[in-house]
This record gives sequence, structure tokens and C-alpha cells, in this order.
Amino acid sequence: MRIGVPKEIKTQEYRVGMTPAGVHEAVRQGHAVQVETGAGAGIGLDDAAYAKAGAHIAGSAEAVFAEAELIVKVKEPQPVECARLRPGQILFTYLHLAPDPVQTQGLLASGCTAVAYETVTDAHGRLPLLAPMSEVAGRMAIQAGARCLEKSQGGSGTLLGGVPGVLPGRVTILGGGVVGTNAARMAVGMGAQVTVLDRALERLRELDDLFQGRLLTRFATLEAIEEEALAADLMVGAVLIPGAAAPKLIPRVWLAAMKPGSVLVDVSIDQGGCFETSRPTTHTDPIYIVDGVVHYCVANMPGAVARTSTFALNNATLPYVLQLADRGLAALRDDPHLRAGLNVHQGRITYPAVADALGYDGLAPEVALAG
Repeated sequence: MRIGVPKEIKTQEYRVGMTPAGVHEAVRQGHAVQVETGAGAGIGLDDAAYAKAGAHIAGSAEAVFAEAELIVKVKEPQPVECARLRPGQILFTYLHLAPDPVQTQGLLASGCTAVAYETVTDAHGRLPLLAPMSEVAGRMAIQAGARCLEKSQGGSGTLLGGVPGVLPGRVTILGGGVVGTNAARMAVGMGAQVTVLDRALERLRELDDLFQGRLLTRFATLEAIEEEALAADLMVGAVLIPGAAAPKLIPRVWLAAMKPGSVLVDVSIDQGGCFETSRPTTHTDPIYIVDGVVHYCVANMPGAVARTSTFALNNATLPYVLQLADRGLAALRDDPHLRAGLNVHQGRITYPAVADALGYDGLAPEVALAG
């Protein structure tokens, strides 16, 4: 199969869909790989490294999209990229369609087959292609939140770890999944007072055992969320409903009662955000303030550490890239876990949570692929 790897064009996005090592694996299996010139330059992967791995270096994104049967990216296609997609072409990337009607319309109009990293599952019901970026984003959430607490950023001037004789900052994490666990790991390591809220009691038990009393766990009732929000110096939104829009857990009316200069970091922003006042920001302009509360809502947080993120992502995606390249749509038909990633096929929505969020009549992926 002809695989295409275009350069990412989202603001401040330096990750790349395949590393030279991944290209080498694909070429050894008999596939042709075309990489847009400069696709990996931002993280030190130059054209020579890709050429040595067996890739053909294309002079433009148009050439990559025109030739490829399988497009491998990192972030959701921008409007100009949606316009380049065509029927019969497979797109494999993060999509996050539920809060993005414009992208959804573009993919539907293209007639392509769009497989989303974030909804591919494994035999244990986990999300293996979302996990590596969730690990990065969870760790970055505390790093970014600590920076936002500085007075120069509009924060309260609180040091998360405190110092002898001064209490540490209070960190509240909404969600005990991969993002929440990694955020907790960083916050505990910095010496903050950490509370994790979740509705899964078994997960709270696991976190309690994992951290051996170094953090607090709390069942996520609305009352508990409000109490923790009003007491927090830093609150991290790490709530995920696979493929669906994130629930709004912090209404704007609470903000006026929160600590002045407290910080909200919304890692769920890719799925619309879990704070009512969240809106996507960029690494160029990452924060804004509402009612005295600093908001950090960068929609591609792992892009700030693009080299680490690229290698972590490729480690997870490469087996699936090769599976799609080897077998095309047959791989989707035969593998229920890969098929769970199918969000759009030939002008139809094939992921129920996306259809529900955007008001489309969905089509079961098995039915869509059979047709």
C-alpha cells in the first residue's frame, strides 16, 4: 500500500505521524512511504533520515495526499487537508469529532474512511493509542498549572510544593484514568496536596493502593466536585467518555467563589472541555482569565514536547499502521478493536457517540464496511 505522511499544519504542532524507524518497518513489509519534506524537521528528524529509511520525499502536501492510499497523521485534519481527502482513502489520526462539526462535515464530504486513534480499543477495553498522549498530557498538566499559578501569568503566586513552614498548594484532579494518574504522579512528586475524584470506586481503590496514602481520593458527586473546586489552587480536568463530548462539570457560577488566581487546566479540551468556560487555546496564546480564574486549555498539549510525544505515539500506532497497510478495509472488518476506531466511512458517521453529539443518523461500522 502507498502510505503518506504529511507535515502537520496545526498551530505550534511539530509531531509527525511516522518516525524513520516506523517508515523502515513499513518499507520492509513491502509498502511505499511518501513523507512530505520537512515533516519531522521540528523534532530533529530530517529528510535524509527518512530517505535512508526508504521513504520517498515529497515536495508538497498536495503530492502526499494525491498519491497515498493511507494517510498517517497526528492531529485532526485542518479544512485544507479535508479538501484533499478522497473516497477510498484511509485517514489514520486523532480526530476528536464530537465537539467539531466543521471537521466532521469535511470528512463526510470527502468520502474517505477516517479511523480515530482515540477510539481504537484493546482486548482489555482500554484505549491504547490515546494512552501515550494521555500520559504526556497528564504530566504536562501539572507543569503548565504550576507555571500558571505564578503572578506573572495571572495566578495567585502559590508554589505547589510549598516550603517548610508554608502549606503546599492544593491540586484537584477530575478523573482517575491515564491523564489523572499521571497528573497525580507529578503533583505528588512536587509535594502538593492532591485529591483525585472519580465515579469508579474500583479505580479509586487502585489509586489509593498505588500512591499508598500520598494522595486523597473522593467519589465524584456534584457536591464533592464543588467543594474541591472552591478549595483548589489548581484543578485539572481529566474526564473522558470515549468519542463523546466531555461533560461540563464546573459551571461558570462557581468561578466567582473559587480562589482568586486559581488555575483550571482542561486536558479534556480536545473533546470540548469539562469546564463550562473552557475554549481551545494554543501554545502561542495558552491562557485566558474568567472571573479571576486562569484557564489553560491548549488543545494539543503534547505538541509542546513534540519529540518525546512523537516517539511515544509511534510506539503505539505502528502495529496498527502496518495492519491497515497490509490489509486495508479488511483489517477493519476482521479486527473489532481496530474497527472501534472507525468514525467516518463513505459519507456516514460510524461511531455512536459522535453521531449522538452532532445529531447525525449513525451507521454501525459493521454495516458500513459490509456495504
